[in-house]
Amino acid sequence: MTTSHYIAGRWVEGQGSDCISVNDPALGQPFAELKAASVAQVDQAVTAARGALPAWKNTSASERAAYLRGFAEQLGQRREALITLQMRNNGKPRHEAEIDLDDAIATFGYYAELAEQLPSKNRDVPLAAPGFSARTRLEPVGVVGLIVPWNFPLVTSAWKLAPALAAGCTVVLKPSEVTPLIEQAYGQIADALGLPPGVLNIVNGKAETGAALSNHNGLDKLSFTGSNSVGSQVMRSASAQCRPVTLELGGKSAIVVFDDCDVGQAVEWIVAGITWNAGQMCSATSRLLVQDGIADALLPRLQAALEQLRVGNPLTEEVDMGPLTSQAQWLKVAGYFATAREEGQQCLAGGKALDREGWFVSPTLYADVPKDSRLWTEEIFGPVLCARRFATEEQAIAEANDSRFGLVATVCSADLERAERVADALEVGHVWINSVQAVFVETSWGGTKGSGIGRELGPWGLSAYQSVKHVTRCLG
Repeated sequence: MTTSHYIAGRWVEGQGSDCISVNDPALGQPFAELKAASVAQVDQAVTAARGALPAWKNTSASERAAYLRGFAEQLGQRREALITLQMRNNGKPRHEAEIDLDDAIATFGYYAELAEQLPSKNRDVPLAAPGFSARTRLEPVGVVGLIVPWNFPLVTSAWKLAPALAAGCTVVLKPSEVTPLIEQAYGQIADALGLPPGVLNIVNGKAETGAALSNHNGLDKLSFTGSNSVGSQVMRSASAQCRPVTLELGGKSAIVVFDDCDVGQAVEWIVAGITWNAGQMCSATSRLLVQDGIADALLPRLQAALEQLRVGNPLTEEVDMGPLTSQAQWLKVAGYFATAREEGQQCLAGGKALDREGWFVSPTLYADVPKDSRLWTEEIFGPVLCARRFATEEQAIAEANDSRFGLVATVCSADLERAERVADALEVGHVWINSVQAVFVETSWGGTKGSGIGRELGPWGLSAYQSVKHVTRCLG
């Protein structure tokens, strides 16, 4: 595990001052250790990406598509090892780890197809003025830095890496120090496919490594997924260089349940929205707005469903929810439990860390949470659901939109016309109607307000790594 950095087509040992301890959250114990990359090694990675850019951006779209399909195939060949690593390092239940891998495979396959459909580099543009001709070129933005989080490491990196490579960019990828191992698969695949050296570089490390990458003047773009606090630092780094940035940040999303909804279905959608990945999702629908007419029937059913969830070690037990991924996150969530007790919140389920080995907490439900409570306004990033009642559609929309975040929302109603109307009124980037949080690579991902800048997935994900050049010629 010492040669944990992939730079210019070679695996190298870290030379930084930090040691990264890789933990099994179900046991609360480390199982691997690696040395962080140094600032000099980050510079080497960016230099390698810069050197590889001219040749890579001039490869044909079909060549790039072939490499992307190779990534998809190679991920599938490593299926069991990657699923097991997700379970061990992230604490994901098997069914979640399987979906993550399938998502990454689908992403590379989708952008392979999109790359093949790219228009020719030159597209004529008709002009109203006589005597001139014009054409447009779509070009890769250049060398991009990709910084990904620990909650969906294999997935989030695929969402960035696949469109960047499809567009003709070269990349430096920095995984989270909490989950640094699984992204190494991308370097191994690059080797197996014979990807030209420098097209993909991977550097592992903590804050020093991330800062060295985001501050590097050799980048043409930064794409970051993570917390708002770190995202603001990344944005400051980008602003100093006046370069584009994509930020996918936090959320405090609402799930709105109207009183014509089937109670059993509503409970299923609510539980999935707050306990998937142990609630460690920027898209977690952690604010439940339930209409008065259904609240008394729904809340007891929801309480029972949360209490019946099987919580445990995914490597040794059949579980519905695993542990929190890091001790730091476990301590953070435990702090919100203490805040709830101090505020006298009504706890219907959970509200405590579990007295067992590892970083486990109970799925939690608080009822009638005031709008000024920290639990209602702040992103907890754990399986903690706060509920409030509403009377009218207008009130539901107003309360759902009353947040500094705007990532996603879910609407549950048998009246589809109303559900569509409410979806249109919500100030978010993605809305589900009567569904779990199914994310498809063809759709966009990203939010409004404090939830970020830009979009990933779909054709929007590709365009994020493209630059538009216009050429106008006088015919006289």
